[in-house]
Amino acid sequence: MVATVRVKSGKEDEALAGVRAFLEPTHEEEGCVRYALHRDTSDPRRLVLVERWRNQADLDAHFTRPHMASLGTFAAEMLEGTPDIVFLEPVPLGDPVKGQL
Repeated sequence: MVATVRVKSGKEDEALAGVRAFLEPTHEEEGCVRYALHRDTSDPRRLVLVERWRNQADLDAHFTRPHMASLGTFAAEMLEGTPDIVFLEPVPLGDPVKGQL
């Protein structure tokens, strides 16, 4: 899964602190393979979260965790517009390690 969001102007530092509240406990979840935040180098208000889960059941369970309960409030306060969320599956071509996240 890849989620792209745009942070409201002036909320950049506060948004990063808020993402940390979701990110750190997510790293401890069963089935979390990758949960990595990136910032656009040409637009520091654009954040991209790249997630990889062991399976769909683990991803579904992620959204029921207590630390995810305030996600809607966080989004309303910190984000401009709605997140662009894309669910993907790897197509590992070439080197099987380098060819997928």
